[in-house]
Amino acid sequence: MIRLREKVGYGFGDMASSMFWKLFGSYLMIFYTDVFGLPAAIVGTMFLITRVWDSAFDPIVGVIADRTSSRWGKFRPYLLWLCIPFALIGVLTFTTPAWGLTGKIVYAYATYSLMMMVYSAINVPYASLLGVMSPDPKDRNVLSTYRMTFAYIGSFIALLLFMPMVNLFSGADAPIEAQRHGWTASVAVIGVLCALLFYGCFALTRERVKPVRGKQAPLRDDLKDLLGNRPWWILLGAGVSALVFNSIRDGATVYYFKYYVVEAEHPAITLFGIPFVLSGLYLAVGQAANILGVILAAPVSNRIGKKRTYMASMLIATVLSIAFYWLDRDNLGMIFLLQVLISICAGSIFPILWSMYADCTDYSELRTGNRATGLIFSSSSMSQKFGWAIGSALTGWLLHYFGFRANEVQSVEAIHGIKMFLSFLPAVGTALSVLFISLYPLSEERMRSIMVELERKRTASKNQ
Repeated sequence: MIRLREKVGYGFGDMASSMFWKLFGSYLMIFYTDVFGLPAAIVGTMFLITRVWDSAFDPIVGVIADRTSSRWGKFRPYLLWLCIPFALIGVLTFTTPAWGLTGKIVYAYATYSLMMMVYSAINVPYASLLGVMSPDPKDRNVLSTYRMTFAYIGSFIALLLFMPMVNLFSGADAPIEAQRHGWTASVAVIGVLCALLFYGCFALTRERVKPVRGKQAPLRDDLKDLLGNRPWWILLGAGVSALVFNSIRDGATVYYFKYYVVEAEHPAITLFGIPFVLSGLYLAVGQAANILGVILAAPVSNRIGKKRTYMASMLIATVLSIAFYWLDRDNLGMIFLLQVLISICAGSIFPILWSMYADCTDYSELRTGNRATGLIFSSSSMSQKFGWAIGSALTGWLLHYFGFRANEVQSVEAIHGIKMFLSFLPAVGTALSVLFISLYPLSEERMRSIMVELERKRTASKNQ
């Protein structure tokens, strides 16, 4: 039985990850184009190259983590060792050097690549921890729910407070140099919080599940088992598609409000003496709605099944995303309402997806006798980063294609493109995700039988 403090501790880990991840997804593109000073097409290409490499790096981390042995277990030590580098490199990523265009491009490639590698090195072991905290699929559903709930709480805090912090550290109507300082200082505040949360996750969690086979199998066997795992391939496609949907919507949101809604023409909304911009409120409201989706995921999926819950959520998100295109820029009520409904759907799928990855680990162990938790979770993380890579690259390239010009009034064609980023383009991702998940074979009944058989084998192995 997993105690409440451990569930909360596990949630701390994704709270930390998601605070930075949402900053990357929602603000890094516009930071590079409008603050750092890079052309959108160059940023799109950089995102593709660095994230494809980072996606390939994830399985390497998974293989190393599977073979790690310490008094803290296989996966928890990485939370302790890397929490401070994670925060420091994040700050460097949002720092603008006083260099020419070529020097800035090199700096951006170097810092962002290093940030993504450190992110993998701490996040892959964190994700893998789910597979060894409990063997019970229902416990995993609950842990996934805590994980995603805290992830969205972290994202909500980061997205709600980030631009107010930037404005506070920069000063009102500040020149671009002061704005750059404001961005760096704001990320530093969030980085300190992330490091503390990762340490809390390390201190409060425990590893319990031991493999049936006491000795770690050779790497070639791990890779062979992974490539022969059909449910994992299906989740790979679903995960890439879902992240294309998320990354396109998140990456274009600030552009949508800055250039289509023109949030500067709307009065700032002040709460508790803090002025909030519309784009920040929109993103934060989305995270709050994501939390509602996460909360609903476990009871609904336990009642009707993970597969049906996932498919229903993504089908609804597809229809609502398409409807987003026809919203007028002054119809803020409907813009925020559709954001809430789409975000509830999006929030519900990710705890289900991670729980399914844990099920794939059990399926593979029963079928082959080998448990490669880190490799399966790292490869799953790889699929999500690859989805982010595709979505972010498309955002940069299509901004250039539609004629986007940073800090200028946009053409009709550019506005059409920005509207597409929150409507038809993400709808393609949700539709593909539904197609993939419709093929997923591991039902709740099948997983119950797998759990019973694995427990029988573990008991027999102990008695030998």
